Order: sequence, then C-alpha cells, then structure tokens
Amino acid sequence: MDTTTTILNSARNTILIESKSIANLTEYLTEDFAKATEIIYKSKGRLVITGIGKSAIIAQKIVATLNSTGTPSVFLHAAEAVHGDLGMVLPDDVIICISKSGNSPEIKVLVPLLKRFGNILIGMTADLNSFLGKESHYVLHAYVESEACPNNLAPTNSTTAQLVLGDALAVALMELRNFKSEDFAIYHPGGALGKKLLLRVKDMLDTRHTPQVAPNASIKEVIVEISEKRLGVTAVIEAGKVIGIITDGDIRRMLNTNDTFTHLQAKDIMTHNPKNISSSILVADALSILENNAITQLVVIDDGVYKGILHLHDILKEGIV
Repeated sequence: MDTTTTILNSARNTILIESKSIANLTEYLTEDFAKATEIIYKSKGRLVITGIGKSAIIAQKIVATLNSTGTPSVFLHAAEAVHGDLGMVLPDDVIICISKSGNSPEIKVLVPLLKRFGNILIGMTADLNSFLGKESHYVLHAYVESEACPNNLAPTNSTTAQLVLGDALAVALMELRNFKSEDFAIYHPGGALGKKLLLRVKDMLDTRHTPQVAPNASIKEVIVEISEKRLGVTAVIEAGKVIGIITDGDIRRMLNTNDTFTHLQAKDIMTHNPKNISSSILVADALSILENNAITQLVVIDDGVYKGILHLHDILKEGIV
C-alpha cells in the first residue's frame, strides 16, 4: 500500500471514529444539561469557563462562541486561578469546569475553592464518578469510549466531545433568547459577515457622483456622462424623476443598429422603468436583486428622489461576497 493511500485511510478512520463518538453524545444528555442551560440563561452574572491542558483550549473556544451569541462569558485558566485569577469570579457568575478525567490535581484544588464562593458549578467530564462529577451541582456528560489516537492517549474524541457539548449549549441558549441574525450582527460588526448583516446601501452610496442626463440630451452628452462618472450607466431625469437609464451596453447596441446617431437623444435609447431600490435596504439584499436579474447596476431612489447608482463592483470592493 502506498503512502498516499495509507494517509488517506488514516484520516478517514479518524473522522469516522470521531463522528461516531459525537453521535453517541445524544445518549448521555440528561436533565442536568437542561437545568444547567436554564440556570445560565437566567443568571444575572457571567459564565466563567475553566479547564486545564487541552480542555482549557476548548474552554476558550466555547467562551468565544458564547460571547458572540449573547451569553457574556470569560475564560479562567485552572492553573492560574489559584494564583490570583480567582478574583475574576463574581457572586452572580455561573461556572463550568471542563476536565476529561475530572480527577486532575489542578481540578481537585480548584473545585473546592470555586464552591466556597457559593457559585453554581457545572462540570463537563467523561467520568460521572470522578471528583469533578461528584462535586458539581450539574454535570454535562462528555463521555467517549476511547480516543481516535492509535495509542488511546492524545485527546481527540474527548476534546471534540467537549467542543460539541459547548456548541449544543450555545445553540440552546440562542434559542431561549430568540437570538436572531440582527442580534448576531451586533457582535460581529467587522469583516464580511458584519457588512453582510449591517451595511446598508446609504452607507456606501457615492452621492457626489450621480450620473444623470435630460431626456433630450445628445448621445455624445450621454457618453461623456457615463465616462466621467465611471459607473457604466446614467439615469435619465425629467422633472426631478427617473424615467429611464442608459448603460454602456445600450450604447453598444445602438452603434450596432445605427450608422449615425446624431439624430438620436437619450430618451430614444434609454431603458424604461429600471430596477430601483431604497437606500435603506441592506447591501446584501441589493446584491440578491442584482444577481436575480442578471444586472450590474441599480438606481437608488428615496421617496421619489434620485440618490445615485449602486454598482456591483462597489459591493465586491466591500467584500460582501
């Protein structure tokens, strides 16, 4: 068997083993999961998540997920906790302690200290009979039969199980809060995701360059306007209202069908009733309109007043796609 085949077989085997372990987690969900979720939901404090080793790394990811989905959370490293970081735990905070064995020395030292403050302690462990399992008020059972590691040593299935339980907790809390995409956007204002959820046409519309010509404008005037504004289009305005648009494609089609255009005016080649949008709509929605109609520009009109042109290239520059 060649090396490539060996590697691919190993990868497939690991994925299958881990996926089976994750599927089995549904067998270990108890009322403790529901009660713990409700307590976190009703808490007036934050959720403090602690762990040691690989479990600490998982704890940090769960904290990040919860913070971004409406549950204020902080990470507390189990080893650092006993050297001063316990000071970050406030009276109303709920605590989740993550440990596969539930018996590590750091956990045995930390758990009594956490309980001394009177906070609710939720354990996430593979062993219900461990020190952490017995000392916790509620237990999230992250049991796995073995690790995907061929030596059954490196945390693989176990850390994936912890991560999935954290995701299940976050989603359950989102549903309890009726957390919507608008709420999600508040916590993700940056990057493509934030722009997709928050950016509106008026936020990016260039109102300084609004190409427009009169209905009786000559074709030369139309071409000059399109060229100067560099949007590949101009609106045709009459009595303050948009009555049509002319694109560079309209110009090309006119040249293909006419030997001369000196007798033509803007109104003769314009497209009537162009697609238009309000400046208040989301740019992501405007993009959908462009894609559904196979066009590259939209006329922006607010209360009958022409505001400008939104071009596909402008949206692409913003990184919405």
